[in-house]
Amino acid sequence: MEKYEDLQKKIDRLTFTDDGMFQAVMRNPEISAELVECLLHIKVDHVEYPELEKTIAPFYTTKGVRLDVYLRDTDKIIDVELQSYPLEEPGKRTRYYNSMVDIDSLMKGQDYSELKDCYILFICKHDPFRDENGHGYRLPCYTFRNKCEEDLRVNLNDKTLKVFYNASVYEKVKDERIRGFLHFVHTNDCGKDDFSNRLSAMVDELKENEKFRSDYLAMNLHDRDITKRARQEGSTQKAVDAARNLLNMNLGTHEQIAQAVGLPLEKVKEMAELSSMHN
Repeated sequence: MEKYEDLQKKIDRLTFTDDGMFQAVMRNPEISAELVECLLHIKVDHVEYPELEKTIAPFYTTKGVRLDVYLRDTDKIIDVELQSYPLEEPGKRTRYYNSMVDIDSLMKGQDYSELKDCYILFICKHDPFRDENGHGYRLPCYTFRNKCEEDLRVNLNDKTLKVFYNASVYEKVKDERIRGFLHFVHTNDCGKDDFSNRLSAMVDELKENEKFRSDYLAMNLHDRDITKRARQEGSTQKAVDAARNLLNMNLGTHEQIAQAVGLPLEKVKEMAELSSMHN
């Protein structure tokens, strides 16, 4: 597990696009609104709350989603994601995010007409869409709406929009503000862009902020502890499965099986007794 001192040093190297820093900067509702208005070309009348890393898991049997930044205003819900690594399954991912947001926002007894407009915005450092040969399409922005294939004038009007920005080709963007922001995302160089300079200044301030440093350390230590436990549990389950197979095939004594798979002898004996009871 990463040492506490290493995490302290890592904070000093954080950039706007790093997990934790992006969410912290977007905690500022004015910054959140300005970014959304710039990239989605919509008006945000107010931000009810920027809820960071919101977890939506409506049923215990479903796969929950953890959203980077989840914003609401009067008639809109906006999920903003920043993807530093190549994005896998962008279509299915946004489909699932959209469905979870809708379930989360529509209370029991409400009518479908009460669903708010839903925007899923991905800011990607790498091209999110590739052809069958693995080559990116190199568009600076990919915008998706649901329309009728037979007549493109017919709009499904489901009030959903999915937008992916590709910062790796920022130079292709005509809008100066968006080009400056994507350049900052791709290079960490804010240049002369006012908004990017403000973001960079906030990053520097947060790195010196004791509460942010404490929260970041706690978050990372917690995540690493979860990862460690998951690996341990996965390793134990593999050992149990191997022991069960050896017992079913009657290969070796209990002592030999325990030694072979790395389980305590008492655990193997317990498994053998349960197996005999079911046979």
